[in-house]
Amino acid sequence: MRRGRMDLKQAASKQEECQSIAQVVSLRGSNQFEIKDAKEDNSLALFPAKFPESMCIILACTQQERSRKRRRGRGRGRGMCEIPPDLVIEILMRLPATSLMRFKCVSKQWSSLISCRYFCNRLFTTVTLTRQQQRPRLYMCLVAKDNQRLLLSSTSPDNTSFVVVHQDLSIPGIGGYFLDAVPGLMCFQFRTKACIYNPSTKQLLTLPSVKSDITAQQGQLKSTQYFLGRDPVNDQYKLFCTIEISSQWFANMRSEHWVFTLEAGGSWKKVVPLGNYHPHAPATAGRSINGVVHYLAWVDLYNCAVVSFDIMSEEVTTFLLPRKIRDVPLPALMMKADLIEYDGKLAIFNHSYLKDEGSVDLWVLKDAGMKKWSHKRLVLQPCQRHLVHDIDLIVKGTTQDGKVMLAPLEMRSQFYILCYDVQSNDLRKVEIKGVPRLWFDKECYFDLKFVDESESFIYLEI
Repeated sequence: MRRGRMDLKQAASKQEECQSIAQVVSLRGSNQFEIKDAKEDNSLALFPAKFPESMCIILACTQQERSRKRRRGRGRGRGMCEIPPDLVIEILMRLPATSLMRFKCVSKQWSSLISCRYFCNRLFTTVTLTRQQQRPRLYMCLVAKDNQRLLLSSTSPDNTSFVVVHQDLSIPGIGGYFLDAVPGLMCFQFRTKACIYNPSTKQLLTLPSVKSDITAQQGQLKSTQYFLGRDPVNDQYKLFCTIEISSQWFANMRSEHWVFTLEAGGSWKKVVPLGNYHPHAPATAGRSINGVVHYLAWVDLYNCAVVSFDIMSEEVTTFLLPRKIRDVPLPALMMKADLIEYDGKLAIFNHSYLKDEGSVDLWVLKDAGMKKWSHKRLVLQPCQRHLVHDIDLIVKGTTQDGKVMLAPLEMRSQFYILCYDVQSNDLRKVEIKGVPRLWFDKECYFDLKFVDESESFIYLEI
């Protein structure tokens, strides 16, 4: 009699498992599938039906495991649908980032798995292997005086004369100025706070303010600027902060630095500079090259320095530029230059005379230890001078193939950029289409970046 009761219980258990799987698969014909509790007929999750069938079975098996736990081990281990953890990881790795974020709600175990460093590293390695075959994506941020904000992105363009920004990535709460970007993450600054945005997962994280150790005296100004970088060795994202205080014309300069590691439990940590440090005011955006963030900064009205922050060692160094590079009467007021990456090396793109003379000076840092620079002067072809005549331009970084992006300080009848190929000394105009017409009538700040077309699966938390 006891054996008969056990057989009946096992049969009922198997029937319950089959019902659970049937309820998942039965919705595959529609545009959604639903995970239901076979015992209580409660809906547990609803997802778009764009996942492989094996994923549905995994979800069903997860529900079966929950049901078995409620039976407190009765018939434990008999007929249970088990999938090896390695296979689960391999299946999850084939899903887009937005789907992974949805699956975090399946269970605490899945949430921990998708958020763990091991899983994120596996995903990043997989994405890196295919990144070189992909073209960059253009991100464009617009901020109006009435605080209206818009974040747009383009698909990889096939046409070289224009790009179309047709994807609106704006979300509630996003704001501030678009400062920096690394593959998969963006950094915005709202007043003195930094915001990190993941366009793949639509996750926005606002970091706490830095508790500065320096204070501005009467008549002094205080500014804060952030730089985003990634340590490729340890796969860590870090935010570098420079706080500067000075009087008029960069007198009585003081500066300090902080770093924040984007991970659970992260906090601001002060960075102590190395020897021969020069207090400074950042003058350009950051350029991340091989795990080091660089930017140009003013030490005073006449002297400019390159500031470098090593993401892994968290060391900050400064060195002054030679006079021949800053060959203008008042460099801090008249010099127009920015850092770029040239053949994998740090370079200075000085376009102070581009508007009037059509020439550019390119200085490449050949030996960082010895501070040796090589120089090349580029002169535009006469047929291209009209593209820069009487137009104030600003450097917006480089494209994946090494072209320097130049954008007008003021947009008039259309949005566009100029791509300067320093290898062939060729300049071409690229129109940006898809911006809503209402933005042409607004007085607005805009910024744009070309970023590798890849997803970041890092889960932002502090």
